[in-house]
Parts: sequence; structure tokens; C-alpha cells
Amino acid sequence: MRIAVVILNWNGILLLEKFLPSVVQYSPEAVIYVADNASTDDSISYLKAFFPSVTIIKNDSNLGFASGYNEALKQVNADIYALVNSDIQVTEHWLKPILETFENESKTAIIQPKILDYKRKEYFEYAGAAGGFIDQYGYPFCRGRIFDTLEKDNGQYDDTREIFWASGACFFIRSSVYKALHGFDDDFFAHQEEIDLCWRAINNGYKIKYISRSVVYHVGGATLQQGHPTKTYLNFRNSLLMLTKNLPKEKLYSILLGRMILDGIAGFQFLIQKKPKHFAAILKAHSSFYILFFRFYKKRAEFQNDKYHSVKSIVYLYFIRKIKVFNDLFRIK
Repeated sequence: MRIAVVILNWNGILLLEKFLPSVVQYSPEAVIYVADNASTDDSISYLKAFFPSVTIIKNDSNLGFASGYNEALKQVNADIYALVNSDIQVTEHWLKPILETFENESKTAIIQPKILDYKRKEYFEYAGAAGGFIDQYGYPFCRGRIFDTLEKDNGQYDDTREIFWASGACFFIRSSVYKALHGFDDDFFAHQEEIDLCWRAINNGYKIKYISRSVVYHVGGATLQQGHPTKTYLNFRNSLLMLTKNLPKEKLYSILLGRMILDGIAGFQFLIQKKPKHFAAILKAHSSFYILFFRFYKKRAEFQNDKYHSVKSIVYLYFIRKIKVFNDLFRIK
């Protein structure tokens, strides 16, 4: 089974210097690519000088995460794509349990490893942790991370299990499924496109898995910091667009209405916290959503999975019931 590790890069020479050596050292099973989104730093010359074994793919402009990978993967011939952020440190034998699962489970289409925090290695990392889920209103959360609360890794998620979405920070997918589903949605640009792709895979009968025996460490926020208003804009906009594409039709409008009300509450919270730029980002996200609604409605598939969420409202459970740990979500009455 051929596997390609594909690292998307944009002006990330410092990250390549720091993290690419671990990928090269611990990935003997893979062919390694760097897909460059028209960097203006010395990324390309650095790769040519110090990593001649790494294949470079040059995109003509900064296409973001979704289009950047869609364009680059047209030039990659492999059975499995391993899409890896440039700020990921991998560990020895990280590919072995992933490949074994793909070989033994034909319906498993997408896999995520355990993602720990590079800065605090005993904690789970924000972007994926031990596998992702969404609530009834499309808010994402993870085993090991709910909103901004990160759990310490005490072995509580040392398992292999089905999840709803896998993190784009370290995302394994069968190339045949990627092509059949037409890859990431270009209109997302960045943020939550991996959740959309996972949802479409589930709607087509595939499984998403988390495998704890594969471990990586993620810096997080290396390209766009967690508290950046642009990140707020993209997350809120793309989440609404994702719901429009993938919700069962009978639930679409009621869930969208509920979600937009919750977004409004979040916006006023930003004002109270004296973060007007984030309030403005939510207004901009909703305005953009109105403009794009019919375009995304036309993207809806014939079948939509009705069992898309694990809890009704993670906002209520986290902020009102004060439940901060994933395993506690299912112990409440």
C-alpha cells in the first residue's frame, strides 16, 4: 500500500527546519512531498539544499488549505494521502498502525492519530486531540478538548474508535475516497473543510477512525493564531455552510435558526469581553453566509445521515452545566 506524506507550506521555512527532519526520519514507508502555496520566503531553496529526497509541488498562488491540497494532490500518486501540517512533529512508527488499519478495514476511509500539544506534551492539542465530534448545531469539539479546555493525557483515550471528524492537522485518507468525494470544498478556503469532507464520507457509508497508537505533536496556530478575528470569521461562516450542505433536509432550517441565535449570543459575549473585532467577524460571517446559502444548498447530496451529532448542545453543556471533559458528557442525566 503506497502512502504519501504531503505537507502544505506557506512561508514556513522556520517550521520546515524544525519539524521536517522528524517526518523524514520516521516515515520510511512514505514518499514525502511539500506542497508550496507560492511562498515568498526561502522555503523552496531550503528544501532543495537540505532535503533533495523531498518532492516539491509548487502552487501558483496561496490557495489556502482546501484548494491548496486539492491542486497539489493532482500530482501525487498513492493509495493513502497523509496530509500533515508543517508544524507537526511525528514519532517513531507513527505510520505503522495507520497502514495496518487501512489494510484490514476496507470501510475505514479516514484516520486521525493522537494529537498532543508540542508546547505541553502531556496535554492534548486543540486541533483534533483524540478525535472530533459535532453537536446538534454543528459546533465542533473533541475527545480531550471542549472549546478552550484541554485535557491532560492520562491514557483515557488510548484506544481505537470511530469518530465523526478527523483533524486537518494530521489527516489520513484513501486517495480513492478523496477523489470520489472531489476532495475538500474549495469555497471553504480554510477551517472546517475537513469536517465537511468527513461528513460527506459518512453520508457515503465510510468510517472515520481515531488510532491512539499513532502519536504526533502539534504546535497549533502557526499560520493563524487561535484568537485572530479572521479565524473567527472563517470558523463561524464555514460551520453554517457545512450545515447547509450536510444536514438532513427536515432539520436544516430549524437547526440553522438555532445556530444563528447561538452565534448572536457569542457575538455579544465578544462585546462584553471588549473584543469588537470578533463581534464584527461574526456579523461578516453571517452576511457572507446569506450570500452563499443557495450556492451551498445546491451542493447537497441525495442522502444525508441523520445520526450526525453525539450531544444536543455542547454550548449548553459546557457553559451552563459546566461540563469540561468529554467523558463526562455521557454521564449526565
